[in-house]
Amino acid sequence: MDSSTRARRGSSCRLLRAMLLLVAVVALLLAGNRLAHEPVPSDVPVTVAAPQTSPPVPLDPATLEATLIPSIVTLTASAGPLTTAGTGIVLSADGLVLTNHHVIDGATDVDAVTLATGADYDTEVLGYDRFRDVAVLRLIGADSLPVAPLGRSADLALRDPVTAIGNADGRGVAVSARGVVTALNESVVARNSSDGSRNRLTGMIEVDADIRPGDSGGPLVNAYGLVVGVSTAGNTGMRPDPSEQAAGEPVPIESYAVPIDDAVAIADQIRGGRGSETVHIGPTPLLGVAVTDLGQDQAGARVVAVGAGSPAEQAGVVHGDVIVSWNDTPIRSQSDLTVEMARRQPGDRVEIGWIDAAGTRRTASLVLATGTP
Repeated sequence: MDSSTRARRGSSCRLLRAMLLLVAVVALLLAGNRLAHEPVPSDVPVTVAAPQTSPPVPLDPATLEATLIPSIVTLTASAGPLTTAGTGIVLSADGLVLTNHHVIDGATDVDAVTLATGADYDTEVLGYDRFRDVAVLRLIGADSLPVAPLGRSADLALRDPVTAIGNADGRGVAVSARGVVTALNESVVARNSSDGSRNRLTGMIEVDADIRPGDSGGPLVNAYGLVVGVSTAGNTGMRPDPSEQAAGEPVPIESYAVPIDDAVAIADQIRGGRGSETVHIGPTPLLGVAVTDLGQDQAGARVVAVGAGSPAEQAGVVHGDVIVSWNDTPIRSQSDLTVEMARRQPGDRVEIGWIDAAGTRRTASLVLATGTP
């Protein structure tokens, strides 16, 4: 066979292969078009592949602390010669901070130090909810602060590992306490050490982390370094004497945190300037009394202290009197009076009614002064 014949046969073979490939491609395209337009029978299961995502990786303690500590502040609240230590969680780069109300309750001055740089800030109280023990502060002049990474408390489950980070014992440095979630949706009665008043907190996260004085207002974080709660109350002052404890017996620890979902909802309400029965916005009005409940089946708020020069003192209210009305609203308990005060601003005029030691019903119109948070 000469070379020209072999060339012609090779060319024919290549042409045949190309034509067969073209036919195959056309058949495949037609089949794909037919499948795209033909309905899938209802009795044939259709499986949609889930996107491939890697599960979050728990952080080791050192990384978790390095992530969270720059986004918290230590707080020192002053009321005359008395000071209270606490912790705050940075919500925004320009200095919005979430903390507990009881940290700033009664304070005339609140000082904040960011653990990111050690910078010291004066603060302004934007609002608070006494009943949920939540407050929002603004650090005056703050800028470019690290913001805490927030998670969802709704995702928590029993035995989930958690870490509380805060200004434990007021030492001005971040201290971590590790534990697990031991209960959800718990109730606890917190006592105000300044006036003896009690506040029932509901919907709380219970943990066995050793939350201490000064940790209040600080972050409770999950294993991935996300804030899931605001540390609020612990029982460190109620633990048994180690000398009286049996060898090897575990020390019971029960501490509590406000769920971050609840705390952020209140913070958003405060930032939006939307007051309510429990959320107070702006400067605090002052009546000038500390009150407590009378007891079971007794209506009214018993006065246990009256501030010198306060509107209440000027109106004639004294220790032992029982406040029973506010304008036209009956006052049945300490909480009723707190709700009425939350709705007011300094300068508002109100009429209060009370029963004195002789059992005489008295009333007075007064103007609320400016008080502390």
